[in-house]
Amino acid sequence: MSDELHKRLSAVRGEIDAIDNQLLDLLNQRARCAQRVGEIKAGHGEGGSVYRPERESQVLRRIQERNPGPLSSDSVTWFFREVMSACLSLERPLGVAFLGPLGTFSESAAVKHFGHAAQLLPQSSIDDVFREVESRHADYAVVPIENSTEGAIGRTMDLLMATPLQICGEVVLRIHQHLLSRETSLDKITKVYSHAQSLGQCHEWLNRVLPHVQRISMGSNAQAAQFACSEAGAAAIAGDAAADRYALPKLASSIEDEPNNTTRFVVLGQQAAGGSGRDKTSLIMSAPNRTGSLCYLLAPFSDAGVSMTRLESRPARHTLWEYVFYVDVEGHRDDPQVAAALQELEQRAAYCKVLGSYPVAAY
Repeated sequence: MSDELHKRLSAVRGEIDAIDNQLLDLLNQRARCAQRVGEIKAGHGEGGSVYRPERESQVLRRIQERNPGPLSSDSVTWFFREVMSACLSLERPLGVAFLGPLGTFSESAAVKHFGHAAQLLPQSSIDDVFREVESRHADYAVVPIENSTEGAIGRTMDLLMATPLQICGEVVLRIHQHLLSRETSLDKITKVYSHAQSLGQCHEWLNRVLPHVQRISMGSNAQAAQFACSEAGAAAIAGDAAADRYALPKLASSIEDEPNNTTRFVVLGQQAAGGSGRDKTSLIMSAPNRTGSLCYLLAPFSDAGVSMTRLESRPARHTLWEYVFYVDVEGHRDDPQVAAALQELEQRAAYCKVLGSYPVAAY
């Protein structure tokens, strides 16, 4: 290395070191402010309310709007999410239940929303995830509700009918499926393990590349990765989290049939979220089985100028050939237009339950 090059690099690296020192001081200054917020809330009887989803959403959107680059919005959003996660943990680490084991897409969604400082609590079923929060053994639950390729997650939707929990957030996770194996060649693969949904999301690739290989459905992709670790000729379809956790090489990357394959998760807790300025409201409703009943139910939203973003039907569990409708609309339940539409809907619907209002996913 020439003297001139060494001199120029040393000058820039000196600037970086000075900036790092400033960042460290500012991060700890921010952490002390977060501690003061906790002390103030505790002094006013709100010490149990550590996490405010609407406040975090406002902070992240403000950061995105102010970001001048060259770092991408996703990069700075991820960084500030982790900063807020670490600051929250100084008050009390949040316990977050999700469908386990470790290494699933549900874990990735939980970490994306709550950061790495959260206490992750993997559960064996979606039912158990709900129960952990309902019994206050966990603060929040992260559960999948729909996939852009495979559609709605039926068990989650059924459990939302009866739970007292409120939806207080959402996570939108881009799904990349990989073929993981300790084998070094596709020719050596004799069986593929994965969750049924992941097998469905990759069936065209499997038909084309591994048409004669046995496909075995598992309870989770992480469980599939565990089998692939120990069996000769075995592979698993799973995501990056499973590949990292079980140290499984990627024999083929991004094998999902749909390039925009995305899963949406909802965050559930005991407390309702306040308005953030950019929110959604989710609800369940039903009406008698007669002509025009659905149009009659939806009319209050149209009349109030409220945009509907999702409509899903599910069979009613108590009556044959009766259906309930899951609806997402733009806005918070306390917004005047949404409140007026909900008030009118309650007069028209045979059953109406607001599942929660919550901030739109920040990234």
